[in-house]
Amino acid sequence: MHVAHLSLADFRSYATAEVPMEPGVSAFVGLNGQGKTNLVEAIGYVATHGSHRVATDAPLIRQGAARAIVRAKVVRDVREAFIEMEINAGRANRVRLNRGVVPRPRDILGMLRTVLFAPEDLALVKGDPSERRRFLDELLTLRTPRFAGVRSDYDRVLKQRNALLKTAVQQRRAPSTELLTTLEVFDSHLVQVGAELLAARLDLVSQLGPLVAKAYEELAPTGGAALEYKCSREGELSTDRAQLAEFLLTGLQEVRRQELARGTSLVGPHRDELLLKLGDFPARGYASHGESWSFALALRLAAYELLRADGDDPVLILDDVFAELDSGRRRRLAEMVAPAEQVLITAAVPEDVPRELSGATYNVTSGEVARV
Repeated sequence: MHVAHLSLADFRSYATAEVPMEPGVSAFVGLNGQGKTNLVEAIGYVATHGSHRVATDAPLIRQGAARAIVRAKVVRDVREAFIEMEINAGRANRVRLNRGVVPRPRDILGMLRTVLFAPEDLALVKGDPSERRRFLDELLTLRTPRFAGVRSDYDRVLKQRNALLKTAVQQRRAPSTELLTTLEVFDSHLVQVGAELLAARLDLVSQLGPLVAKAYEELAPTGGAALEYKCSREGELSTDRAQLAEFLLTGLQEVRRQELARGTSLVGPHRDELLLKLGDFPARGYASHGESWSFALALRLAAYELLRADGDDPVLILDDVFAELDSGRRRRLAEMVAPAEQVLITAAVPEDVPRELSGATYNVTSGEVARV
């Protein structure tokens, strides 16, 4: 799988841009603020419908423009697909596939698969648990697009349940029978969808663990990286969905009084944690800067290997990565990613691109993209 052409209109700093690309390595070189990261951000957006830099779509639209357009020609085996995404702030985005309107944007998830590593990924190691939960859920969706619907259903039920709990807090009296009955209905919905999400996460972590350990050892010979999934409720976890639903339901019943007092849901996948460990210690708070970089890279490389094992090489994007690495890690990373079908690199200067990754070079200056 690779991106053969990228077209932008009113995306970030680009009024327009037309960028033909090929399989292999492509390096976008330019000083900070020239627009090179915007290019790979657009490709990542087509794949995931989200940005690795901002939480909302509004910053993606060029100042003064009403909307942004991203078009990508994706080649998978010998088949071509033309994807067009219209990004609208404050209203639904629109998607076309091969010039035909797609009812829901999430229907094209999986048409392009990317693995993107950027400086922001240090938050996977040093940031809050929500960063690691999002990593797992985005990878689940890339592998199995229907999980976009599962995540959406869970978020919707959780929001409704939390609103009901807040109502109980605001009443400042014992909750009514009607409220408790409604809460039980939401409990049933939450644990059913939550069990499906939890089972998928547990399976994913079991597959990721050995790949993360291997990638980390190749990047940092000290090794010792491991993953552990920590549920919001203590107890032995099963991968059977019915048992997980019962496990979650029992957990909700155990914390009912606390939830009614605090006005929020205290048990469920939204409060779980993916623990990153180096030896016997958690990486967060103990890992050095170099170890944290290596762990974040190992997570992305493991995701790449897992997606690759599904049958297609995803597009591998390295956004301003090599400047942060010492010479040893830089060389080892370059050797690891060189066999990928398509590698897209951004760098401030040509010297930041390892010679093991020679390929096409594009100069990016003030929003203009020119192949050298």
